[in-house]
Amino acid sequence: MNFAFTEEQEQLREFVNQFMESYSPESKVRELMETDLGYDSETWSMMAEQLGLQSLIIPEEYGGQGFGYVELIVVLEEMGRALLCSPFFSTVVLAANTLIHSGDDDAKAELLPGIASGETIATLAFTEESGKWGSDGITMLATASSDAWELNGTKMYVLDGNAASLVIVAACTDKGISLFKVDGDADGLSRTQLATMDMTRKQSRLDFENVKATLIGEEGEGWSTLEKVLDLAAVALAAEQVGGAQQCLDTAVQYAKDRVQFGRPIGSFQAIKHKLADMYISLTIAKSNCYYAAWALSTNSSDLPAASATARVSATKAYQFCSKENIQTHGGNGFTWEYDCHMFYRRSKLLSLNIGSLSNWKEKLVVGLEQSNIN
Repeated sequence: MNFAFTEEQEQLREFVNQFMESYSPESKVRELMETDLGYDSETWSMMAEQLGLQSLIIPEEYGGQGFGYVELIVVLEEMGRALLCSPFFSTVVLAANTLIHSGDDDAKAELLPGIASGETIATLAFTEESGKWGSDGITMLATASSDAWELNGTKMYVLDGNAASLVIVAACTDKGISLFKVDGDADGLSRTQLATMDMTRKQSRLDFENVKATLIGEEGEGWSTLEKVLDLAAVALAAEQVGGAQQCLDTAVQYAKDRVQFGRPIGSFQAIKHKLADMYISLTIAKSNCYYAAWALSTNSSDLPAASATARVSATKAYQFCSKENIQTHGGNGFTWEYDCHMFYRRSKLLSLNIGSLSNWKEKLVVGLEQSNIN
């Protein structure tokens, strides 16, 4: 494999980086994390209209641009650097990918154009009280009525659940796990915002009581779609984590240059040098794994299950490590509300649990490696 970003992909990175500097500075992030919905509707619209980010991976026949997942990785890395407050991950990475891989052409034609244009904010309601991101964690029941399906139960930790106008729900029928479309304002659906460690990314509890729903794809085939989406989401989340870790390293390096103690910059002290070197090594390993997984994703490689799990594990460790060492490099200032170190630390902790814990992905990595050896 000879992987390198193309000139066009690097230009995309530059455009997104400039956009984030203008519309997602630290002051804006602090403002939005105090709001209920946690995003700015004008910025969301500009992301769609000026950069076309929501339509990036959506096929052209559904109003998208039809780019690949490498371009998506580039975008998410820059979003992670900026701690962007937006429902992009829930809408594009989770919901849009679920629709794209559902095999339901009617659902794609109906729902994907709205996501591509930025008009629709969507999410995937997967986890329940157990917090498990496996098939054994889905217990919500879907029953067929005379004119539709009805959902009863509770979904927990739903990303941007309060803001979503479209909710894709994983529930059980007699034939197994299936996917359903529910309107955000459907009768019988109540949404409660949850308190989270990371205020920049909102989560909700969704309670369903005889909620009317429409089946997406074939009944009982939902888990095969979700397995694919989780692999895609792992690579996407790894890119966001890599971006956040890079910002932590850059911030720590700059502070080490600027902060003077005992008559010289603290970056000249060996202990600080070692911290920064360890951060760089951890980040570089995570980047390598993330980019390899992006290549595997774009080429539909058989290595994808192992590659996505590797990217997820290494990026989670790198982000957690770099965010902690960034605080340590800042000393006492790193623990204050005024500095943004804690914001990246909080994001790193939340992302370590999104789409499954570290231990869960380590188990997937072992399974993926075993399958690779067999093949």
